[in-house]
Amino acid sequence: MGNKRAAPTRTASLYTSEQRSRRDASAWTMVQGILAPLQFLVFLISLGLVLRYLFTGAGLEAATISVIIKTVVLYTIMVTGAIWEKVVFGKYLFADAFFWEDVVSMLVIALHTAYLAAWLWGWGGPRVQMLIALAAYATYVVNAGQFLLKLRMARLESGHPSALSAESGVRA
Repeated sequence: MGNKRAAPTRTASLYTSEQRSRRDASAWTMVQGILAPLQFLVFLISLGLVLRYLFTGAGLEAATISVIIKTVVLYTIMVTGAIWEKVVFGKYLFADAFFWEDVVSMLVIALHTAYLAAWLWGWGGPRVQMLIALAAYATYVVNAGQFLLKLRMARLESGHPSALSAESGVRA
């Protein structure tokens, strides 16, 4: 029997008062607030281009460039997000409050990196590469959903008026 790490247990609140203060004071919070919707926009455009290529065979170069751009934006948000997590929680990754989001983020990064490796070394050909991109995008959607749920939880905890109705937006 090895030393197995159990998944962290969650407290009733997402942030302690000190963590909330650090979050609110950090410039990295604003950086994440800008990069997250930018990444989603890049994702939507790229998804359209990838699907166009897969369904019609047209636009391989545009689809490829879009996946590369999406991957660069992902790497950027992951690095800045790790810095944000360090500032707020004292750990670069896998802080209790975001443990499962970080686990899924690692899968998202692995699949985007697998796409880049396949593209750089010509593995599988363009169709297989685009299918890898779609797998990466599917995990990205799951991960984005996780973070949106956390954002909503944080807004509810803060008593933010727009978080109190189901019809409210998801932006903090």
